[in-house]
Amino acid sequence: MNGAIGQPAGIILWETKRTKAWSDGWLAKLRDDQRRSGANVALIISHALPKHVEQFDLVDGVWVAHPRCALPVAVALRQGLIDVSSSRLVQQGQQTKMEQVYHYLTGTKFRQRVEAVVEKFTDMRDDLDKERKFMGRQWAKRETQILAVVDSTVGMVGDLQAIAGKAMPEIPSLDMPLLENVAAPERKVG
Repeated sequence: MNGAIGQPAGIILWETKRTKAWSDGWLAKLRDDQRRSGANVALIISHALPKHVEQFDLVDGVWVAHPRCALPVAVALRQGLIDVSSSRLVQQGQQTKMEQVYHYLTGTKFRQRVEAVVEKFTDMRDDLDKERKFMGRQWAKRETQILAVVDSTVGMVGDLQAIAGKAMPEIPSLDMPLLENVAAPERKVG
């Protein structure tokens, strides 16, 4: 988009949706598209809006508007970009390197880059938490399975000892020391 003197003033990235239900996933995707395209502003036009939005609003850094508000919102966003661009043109040529760094740090591009890092870090943290919960469930399941196998084995050996008597060979790993860990407390003989 061009400002009053024909200089580029900024980029508005538009996306339209024709669905019956809103999806919050659209916001993250459009922010990614905005970063890739270098757009200053991102805007979703949709009949389906988030529950808290009646006509238009800024939601997580993305403008969201109903189609009947598309043109007024576009005019306002365009004028905002032109005003910011005009202010920058007035200051152009007067900036030192330090001022350029300051403007970069306080500008859209830096904010978008930091947001991208934070979003990806949050996604990684969420994935790690999900994996930790899943593995905890898997370990608990394995432990239950192992205890069931040990109980079944001990029961089977006991059944065979009852049938075979002394003819049954001793199995050292199933002797009392192993079973004491799960046995009731010792009784004192008086």
